[in-house]
Amino acid sequence: MELRGVLLLTVLQCCSVARGGCEPRLVNIGAVLSQKRYEQVFKEAVSQANTLYGKDKFKMNAISVTHKPNAIQMALSVCEDLISNQVYAILVSHPPQSNDHLTPTPVSYTAGFYRIPVVGLTTRMSIYSDKSIHLSFLRTVPPYSHQAHVWFDLMREFRWNHIILIVSDDHEGRAAQKRLETLLEERETKTKNRNYDNLDQQNFDFRRTPKAEKVLLFSQDTNLTALLLEAKDLEARVIILSASEDEAAAVYKAARQLNMTGSGYVWLVGEREMTGKALSEAPDGLLGLQLINGKNESAHIADAVAVVAQSLQELFEKENITEPPRGCVGNTNIWRTGPLFKRVLMSSKYPDGLTGRIEFNDDGDRRFATYSILNYQQKPGRLVQVGVFNGSQVVMNPQRKIIWPGGETEKPVGYQMSTRLKIVTIHQEPFVYVKPTKADGTCKEEYTVNGILIKKVICTGPNGTIPGQPIVPQCCYGFCIDLLIKLAMSLNFTYEVHLVADGKFGTQERVNNSNKKEWNGMMGELLGGLADMIVAPLTINNERAQYIEFSKPFKYQGLTILVKKEIPRSTLDSFMQPFQSTLWLLVGLSVHVVAVMLYLLDRFSPFGRFKVNSEEEEEDALTLSSAMWFSWGVLLNSGIGEGAPRSFSARILGMVWAGFAMIIVASYTANLAAFLVLDRPEERITGINDPRLRNPSDKFIYATVKQSSVDIYFRRQVELSTMYRHMEKHNYESAAEAIQAVRDNKLHAFIWDSAVLEFEASQKCDLVTTGELFFRSGFGIGMRKDSPWKQNVSLAILSSHENGFMEDLDKTWVRYQECDSRSNAPATLTFENMAGVFMLVAGGIVAGIFLIFIEIAYKRHKDARRKQMQLAFAAVNVWRKNLQPYPTDLTGQLNLSDPSVSTVV
Repeated sequence: MELRGVLLLTVLQCCSVARGGCEPRLVNIGAVLSQKRYEQVFKEAVSQANTLYGKDKFKMNAISVTHKPNAIQMALSVCEDLISNQVYAILVSHPPQSNDHLTPTPVSYTAGFYRIPVVGLTTRMSIYSDKSIHLSFLRTVPPYSHQAHVWFDLMREFRWNHIILIVSDDHEGRAAQKRLETLLEERETKTKNRNYDNLDQQNFDFRRTPKAEKVLLFSQDTNLTALLLEAKDLEARVIILSASEDEAAAVYKAARQLNMTGSGYVWLVGEREMTGKALSEAPDGLLGLQLINGKNESAHIADAVAVVAQSLQELFEKENITEPPRGCVGNTNIWRTGPLFKRVLMSSKYPDGLTGRIEFNDDGDRRFATYSILNYQQKPGRLVQVGVFNGSQVVMNPQRKIIWPGGETEKPVGYQMSTRLKIVTIHQEPFVYVKPTKADGTCKEEYTVNGILIKKVICTGPNGTIPGQPIVPQCCYGFCIDLLIKLAMSLNFTYEVHLVADGKFGTQERVNNSNKKEWNGMMGELLGGLADMIVAPLTINNERAQYIEFSKPFKYQGLTILVKKEIPRSTLDSFMQPFQSTLWLLVGLSVHVVAVMLYLLDRFSPFGRFKVNSEEEEEDALTLSSAMWFSWGVLLNSGIGEGAPRSFSARILGMVWAGFAMIIVASYTANLAAFLVLDRPEERITGINDPRLRNPSDKFIYATVKQSSVDIYFRRQVELSTMYRHMEKHNYESAAEAIQAVRDNKLHAFIWDSAVLEFEASQKCDLVTTGELFFRSGFGIGMRKDSPWKQNVSLAILSSHENGFMEDLDKTWVRYQECDSRSNAPATLTFENMAGVFMLVAGGIVAGIFLIFIEIAYKRHKDARRKQMQLAFAAVNVWRKNLQPYPTDLTGQLNLSDPSVSTVV
């Protein structure tokens, strides 16, 4: 230990001599250059860097070699000439006039094995961004795939929202595709939640996200003619090509034969696609890119050396540096400081490089690269710079006019509007009716109630409302079909209509219980390319508007509630409803009490018939029966023929009773009219805030349609979460099923679009809508994002509103009502209302018949008793005559024939 301390002290003393300290550490920097002449450039760059960096800590030394003819020789040279000299980093370019950009691979593999950083100078293949293969590789140039950033900005600059991406089916092509698609997705995510409702059309177009309509991959075996024919059938006319020089030349040649290089088309390419053979076949008006200073190897050598020197200085200030490996033979140990040195290199920033600002991303690729935007013009026969990409945005040169394909000077719109559209719709009356075709495959002629011929179109779809049914031709007609026919005539397009396969409007659902969501229904078919346009009663809402474009609403509406109409059922005792049972009991009791009082007053009055003339017959007096008849007669206003009270006191009571009867009868008549004629039953639901809806229970079931806009609305409203949980268990597959359930009393209330429910209530008189509208919205025509038809369709709909066409459609399909005439006509009594009265009469008849039989039976019984008594008296007389043979004179004197005379034996 003492010896080591002495040696350390000696070293420190040596370091304190002249020159201010120890000799700086020698740091070897290797380079594999394309030509001998760049070796001197490399040495000068190292010498220049030594004056700026390191000072007394390190001094760089340049060791360089040139490329070897094959990979094995190159790897051996790296080991023998560079790694054996303990290099800290290796700079590598690629051979001149060579398309083999993979020549740095042996250098990257060999140095990467020992974790020695490798700085690429001119290599732009995307494979070097894969850090699982090229562990220690970084570069001062961007890969070709980064040209996607410039393409994306050019699309936004020129407001092209429809593109076709044609890429070679190799690593470079797929990398460019992935890069561009990532940019498109990121842009779409940023714009999703922004509000652009108040933008004019120009600004609206600018904010829209470009989208690849189709990605076409090709290889050496691909039939390019067939591939380009597929592209020709698409709407997009902006073609982005990523391919090698030879592949690009073949694509240009095939495109020219198909007339795809003329007016209306736009070709955006990268650097490879406009060099050498590719440029000789390039179409006039081509827009391409060229990396500024991309082939300036001297500038990249100087910048790379400066970045390495700057990183070494940072490394020496903070860390203890271990020695790099010496040679490859028998050495399998990695350089422990190598990964750290690579991280320092990748985090370095060099703003004043000869090639511009130098920074690296996580893959070690150059950031903020600058490009020239070149326009190929055949007349001068050269590439003309019309703009630049400054590392963050495109800046066009207004002084340089772009010549577009076909010699055009006006910017192409970038798409062609296909005149044959695929329309998807859904069965929803009265907007879309679906009926089977006739045997010959045509639609049956029908007329509206106004005598207008119904316009029908053939639509293919499931045979029935259940998904999975066979697809057959059917007849579609209704509000939306008339609107479609009108739009087709106005905008000059043809169409083919089909019904949505799953019978749903469209909502997002999870895929296989994952976090990924996909649209189903009409939304899914539109986004999946199975349809170009949705013409159906599709509600406009924010969730859908994030993914598709909506036209201006063709019908404004809201949500309402459908319930079954509470029709009052008349019972047999309905005529007794005006009075309560207690009142009826009191009236009946009063009749009899008054009758008894009339009888008593007339009986005991000195002026009654019993007292005035005792010689008059008893029948002329007011008997109890007559009093009863009088009392009922006054009450029922049947008229009094006889048997009226005679005494003044009884007559006073009779007049009071007559007044009482008048009031009772008048009150009864008025209330009877109210009950049987004027009464309208109150609806069961008052609206969305009805307690039965807000406080759900199993006794009152309400629902909507699964995966519909209404379902989405209740799901997203926090204050309606209780209602949604109740509805979720009872929702139906379609509106038709739910409406039928209401009619069958299986569902108490159905919440749906007001236009549909009001129509159903007008056609089915046992249904009624109730409550005020809520969640007001509209029906719109759906199109894919950035559809070229969006503006034209909206203008056509606005024009239809102005000229009254929409009003006519409303009258024909929605406002036609069958139940209004019944509900607005004066209410009249029916047999059901008065059945009880007729039953009362029938009961009176039956009672009369029953009583007459009793009276007849009683009379017969009484007559029989009387006859028996007469026979008995006759028999007694005969018996008496036989038992007492008295003389006739004696018998006559005794008057035995008189039964009142008793005979003693």
